[in-house]
Amino acid sequence: MKTLVPAILRWVVLLSGLTAGRALALPQRPIPAVEHVLIISVDGMRPDCALRADMPVLRGLMREGAYTFWAKTTAVSVTLPSHTSMLTGVTPAKHGIVWNKELPFREPVYPAMPTILELATQAGYDTAMIAGKTKLALLNKPGTISHVFLPAPKQEVTDALVADDAIRIIAAYQPALTFVHFPGPDATGHAKGWGSPEQIATLEGIDRQLARLRAALDQAGILGSTVIIVSADHGGAGLTHGADDVRSRHIPWIISGPGLRKNYDLTRDAALEVRTEDTCATACYLLGLPLKEYFDGKPVYAAFAPAK
Repeated sequence: MKTLVPAILRWVVLLSGLTAGRALALPQRPIPAVEHVLIISVDGMRPDCALRADMPVLRGLMREGAYTFWAKTTAVSVTLPSHTSMLTGVTPAKHGIVWNKELPFREPVYPAMPTILELATQAGYDTAMIAGKTKLALLNKPGTISHVFLPAPKQEVTDALVADDAIRIIAAYQPALTFVHFPGPDATGHAKGWGSPEQIATLEGIDRQLARLRAALDQAGILGSTVIIVSADHGGAGLTHGADDVRSRHIPWIISGPGLRKNYDLTRDAALEVRTEDTCATACYLLGLPLKEYFDGKPVYAAFAPAK
């Protein structure tokens, strides 16, 4: 018996280690060099305004990746439904978030479909969300995101503050999947107008925050293994945005990083229409996560360099 007990204990330890190894094993990624995905949403960034603004970092991402300025957001073209579609890969009819403000529900309400953050967390990845609007809390279902920054109610949030927290989280944790939401251009659009000099200046400020995020990735040693997707939830016209207005519905979509085509305009494929739901599907593809049958989005395969 004295020799049997240690033997049993050794087998228990060995089996525990194997089980833990399986639990911690991450999915096999189609592009092994891609270990991190950073999704950046610039709230209210209409494509032509981004092109008018002095945004050298954004243009650098275009040169180092693939892009279209004719992508489409949801037909409703407002913040909550559109961001939920961006991160769940489905239309509002499926995820159920059809309102655009914080409602006084007795119990918290979350999307009917999991976000890409939840799917990645379940697969064992470290994840993060840094958002500049409190109403995006509905994307933070408990236990589905590793690291979260959301402003307190009525807290004044700047794009620089969002970048500060994103930089802090990147430095400390190097998440495999990070979602960053910049609120500034939407606020300026509602106050001063879409395409106004003030909004263009806000977009130029966003570019400075993009530079800071890239520097943080570089400082953390993960810039070369990170795919960056920059997009928006909607555009706008006048002081507002909304249902099926082409000025609200068209958004930019830029993807840059290892394994991507360089300086590739996705409109070269006339049949390809990039939709906001494709952001979720593309991130799933990059992280080796299953592409759900219920997805309305699909990976933007045309953005990837052909295999040699």
